[in-house]
Amino acid sequence: QVQLVESGGGLAQAGGSLRLSCAASTRTFSTYSIGWFRQAPGQEREFVGAPTWEGTTTYYSDSVKGRFNISRDNAKNTVYLKMNNLTLEDTAVYYCAAQRFSAGIVYDDPHEYNYWGRGTQVTVSS
Repeated sequence: QVQLVESGGGLAQAGGSLRLSCAASTRTFSTYSIGWFRQAPGQEREFVGAPTWEGTTTYYSDSVKGRFNISRDNAKNTVYLKMNNLTLEDTAVYYCAAQRFSAGIVYDDPHEYNYWGRGTQVTVSS
């Protein structure tokens, strides 16, 4: 069982930045892929990004590529989502999710993830 807790959400102005954190309660954190997703009202949950097991590559959705950065600190059981140059379209509830690293892992499908946090609201204003 993995428990995930997101934090760092809030209100930001367009063009501003926020950093979200996802803290995981597991002794085997390094064996889990942690992905970020978001869901705006009336929309489906959308993949934001996830780093690969090696940590040398991070996959991002086209909508956030070049603006968002994901990093993970295995010593702290935490994954971070740094969001820069925020736009109104980034307003959503942001979730982190976990799945075991495995051969053939799929990073961008929310159905592949077994554990989810409760989410943190990000609101971008003009």
